Amino acid sequence: MATTNTIINSPRDPNTLANYNNWRTLHTATTLDILFDQKKLTGNVVHTLKAITDGQSDEVILDTSHLLIHDVKVEGKPAKWELLQRFEPYGSALKIKLDHKPSLEKTIDVQIHVETTPACTALQWLTPEQTSNKKHPYMFSQCQAIHARSVFPCQDTPDVKATFDFHITSPLPVVASGIAAKDNPTSPSTNGSSQVFKFHQKVPIPAYLFALAAGDIATAQIGPRSFVATGPDELKDCKWEFEEDTEKFLQAAESLVYPYAWGEYNVLVLPPSFPYGGMENPVYTFATPTVVSGDRQNVDVIAHELSHSWSGNLVSNASWEHFWLNEGWTTYLERRIQAKVHGGNQWRDFSAIIGWKAMSDSIEQFGTEHEFTKLVIDLKGKDPDDAFSSIPYEKGFNFLYYIEKLITQKEFDKFVPHYFEKWRGKSLDSYDFKATLLDFFADDKAVSAKLAEIDWDTWFYKPGYPQKPDFDTTLADAANKLADQWEKFITDPAQGFRPASQDIEGWSANQVVVFLERILQFKETLPMPHVNYMGYIYNLKETRNVEVSSRYYQIAMASGDFSIKNFVTILLGQVGRMKFVRPLFRGLIKMDIDLAVETFEKNKDFYHPICRAMVAKDLFGAKDRLESENQQQA
Repeated sequence: MATTNTIINSPRDPNTLANYNNWRTLHTATTLDILFDQKKLTGNVVHTLKAITDGQSDEVILDTSHLLIHDVKVEGKPAKWELLQRFEPYGSALKIKLDHKPSLEKTIDVQIHVETTPACTALQWLTPEQTSNKKHPYMFSQCQAIHARSVFPCQDTPDVKATFDFHITSPLPVVASGIAAKDNPTSPSTNGSSQVFKFHQKVPIPAYLFALAAGDIATAQIGPRSFVATGPDELKDCKWEFEEDTEKFLQAAESLVYPYAWGEYNVLVLPPSFPYGGMENPVYTFATPTVVSGDRQNVDVIAHELSHSWSGNLVSNASWEHFWLNEGWTTYLERRIQAKVHGGNQWRDFSAIIGWKAMSDSIEQFGTEHEFTKLVIDLKGKDPDDAFSSIPYEKGFNFLYYIEKLITQKEFDKFVPHYFEKWRGKSLDSYDFKATLLDFFADDKAVSAKLAEIDWDTWFYKPGYPQKPDFDTTLADAANKLADQWEKFITDPAQGFRPASQDIEGWSANQVVVFLERILQFKETLPMPHVNYMGYIYNLKETRNVEVSSRYYQIAMASGDFSIKNFVTILLGQVGRMKFVRPLFRGLIKMDIDLAVETFEKNKDFYHPICRAMVAKDLFGAKDRLESENQQQA
């Protein structure tokens, strides 16, 4: 181990220690054993690297975090290497010494014998008891944003893309972010012995899209080029949930951009501890089981992850400071898909109204002047996970929506495929996006005149709320009207409104969500008896749709309804999706911080490491503030 603390600055990405300004990864081959009993991966990774400078560097520097490095070879020969002192939050740079300074375009193969450790932040290991049928263990990865470096040494930046080969040994079926070999096993081995699973990813991807999952996984077809994979007991429900819309989503996306590039589009429904709604791993979207609600009301999550096949996966943000280019564009495409599949722009505007509320919550949580409420943010020395919120999704969407309205949807639709073709297979920043947009319309004086109205500095750098569009509220009007009636009912029970189950008859789950979001925005908290009554007549307490129940639980906690605590703690032991877990913990902290701590301690091993770390910051930050306030009062 080295005694120096060397920081390597790279051109556009401040969140990597790799010297990718000297070398670029062309191809990565991983040969890994999944050792469930030891909860680790071990094996070799081989990077084919190309020199992008001429005779300037005789060392390769890669990102690592909490890895054991056993051996390094360059061109098959032992090489000198050292792990530099850990530099939080980016890990320990692996410096590999070469015997010369290669010339421009020279390629070399670097082979590294590696082993993950219990401190790996990308992998979650589940015991059989944590899975649905309690028969087999389970493992899955989540490498976004900078966690691939805890699986294997790499250039862990979205500014570098490479093709991948996966050669995975496991006793249980494996899913990866590549096309599976036709002879891969399809079921667990009968005696627990290891089997070999091979995958190839021919489209270059950044390291954060490296993905693995292994467990008791079964598959079923949900479209002509799509499968769903999940536990055997959940397969029937998952197939029903997705088979209606997946191919429709694909065709709608292709009509907006261009043909799907990845061969297959499949969905892996993970165990409930998965921390996100979905992760856009190529070929196999990793999805939360909360989208399987038995009513097909939450499958638009798949429209979002599918949209990443163009935005994020083919065309990527160059660094996490420009994350809105991934998520804002994806949210825009998702909502255009919704409009095509569901029947009109009122559907995408309805989704945007829900998104505006999510963005508002995030802005208020950070504070309206916080750096992380900007569209283009400063992440130098910071962990990208700390900046994660709905803001890049929704503020990014609203910027694109604003541009579309400014120049008309007809004109913007000409730009969409051009943008994704120009940057296909590449990474870009916000300034590249601006230049591409202005250049595309440079010869159209009318459109150029409109684009000249854009205040780019305000959109990119102003914190807080963006300009609010004039959304089509058609589908939200009924929900808002009902919320208004409840608000009047609180202050003036004699005004004639009497809540009844028929109030929401025929509504979509998202309309119920909009109604509950409005309740959460009331200036005066809904009284506890009213909350109980609402939960009873609208069947909000025990609905299978977590989008609905989690919001109702927040309302109930705010009202002081202590009877809801049991429902909250049960749900927090069943769902690991941060979208639900963090708001529920925040509500529980305000209601009963001791119970919040107890609930976290009970379930912390159930949560993914990313989720566990974020909740711990929320929880113990609040506990420290409370103890400080108590000391001051004393």
